[in-house]
Amino acid sequence: MASCGALHSFLFEYDTPRIVLIRSRKVGLINRGVQLAILAYVIGWVFLWQKGYQETDDVVSSVTTKVKGVTLTNTSSLGARIWDVADYVIPPQGENTVFVMTNVILTLNQSQGHCPEVPDDKTECQVKNNSCKSGYVSTHSNGIQTGECVSYNSSVMTCEVFAWCPVEDDNHIPKPAFLQAAENFTLLVKNNIWYRKFNFSKRNILPSINSTYLKNCIYDAHTDPFCPIFRLRQIVEAAGQNFQEMAVEGGVMALQINWDCNLDRDASHCVPKYSFRRLDSKDTAHTVSPGYNFRFAKYYRNSDGTESRTLVKAYGIRFHIVVFGKAGKFDVIPTMINIGSGLALFGVATVLCDIFVLYCMKKRYYYREKKYKYVEDYELVSINGGRGKAELLPPLTPERF
Repeated sequence: MASCGALHSFLFEYDTPRIVLIRSRKVGLINRGVQLAILAYVIGWVFLWQKGYQETDDVVSSVTTKVKGVTLTNTSSLGARIWDVADYVIPPQGENTVFVMTNVILTLNQSQGHCPEVPDDKTECQVKNNSCKSGYVSTHSNGIQTGECVSYNSSVMTCEVFAWCPVEDDNHIPKPAFLQAAENFTLLVKNNIWYRKFNFSKRNILPSINSTYLKNCIYDAHTDPFCPIFRLRQIVEAAGQNFQEMAVEGGVMALQINWDCNLDRDASHCVPKYSFRRLDSKDTAHTVSPGYNFRFAKYYRNSDGTESRTLVKAYGIRFHIVVFGKAGKFDVIPTMINIGSGLALFGVATVLCDIFVLYCMKKRYYYREKKYKYVEDYELVSINGGRGKAELLPPLTPERF
């Protein structure tokens, strides 16, 4: 019988919304307040701030760079030497990046042979109690240990290695930085962008910039915000860092170019906006392997036919050119979609008012009786004995209703 009742309820009941007009100042204020909030959201946020009437596209970009600058150093090992772009920009070209060497440790005239390892707690040894193991890679990864304990100087014994000799000693980083004058070097950034959907292209060297201006300008956020030539010191300082401190052990900087454009306006309003930040962590509590450095070597063939090299451990600043942006232009489809979505949100006001009336007001039970009413049809069908025979019931009288 229970299953028949459930089947009867499923087959022969129908719910229809009922409109109840409630004359209440409190409910009316809530309804109008919610409607105004939705209207402000649709107009203010969706259309004015987010520009919901526009089709959008992400930027496609290409970047090339050029560094300029010359400096002179004078040391006991190298003497007087000029350093230009070919010496300190490594490699000459990168993909949206450029590395400028600011500090260096040079190990000159290395040749393959046997020599003592640089001494430390792990490499020092004694002839009587030899801790050097033959065939093992040295502690500093400079070569292969021979198993011999040899003199490093008159007072220190270390393990002998077969390596490029003399081995590199990088325990003492030059301070101040070897190329401290690099703060005055300049970086030219040439950036071309394209918005595929709108077939719109532009570059950061704006049409108003001529060759005379380009030869003399240096970027300044206030006086020359569209000059594409940047002094390295200014890039670092704009990110809140000190160039001379960063130059000692190196680091990673980002030069960001923002191309957010409203293409409903004239193309002259679509201009780049530059910003700067340091990408590598500078946390005084975590000083393991700070900065940025790498090694490379320059090889030579001696007059006797033997090979030698100069090992370079280069510290410097790696500049990443990060280009991002979005363009928008009026289109009917997103406009209609957002208008329709906004109109649909007005149904939220009705739902919130229903919740307030039916569950929060003092007369909620009275309103609930008025909102929900159960009506029986005068042609109710009765399922007779499960045989599918239907009986037509008489119309309902007012007393039964």
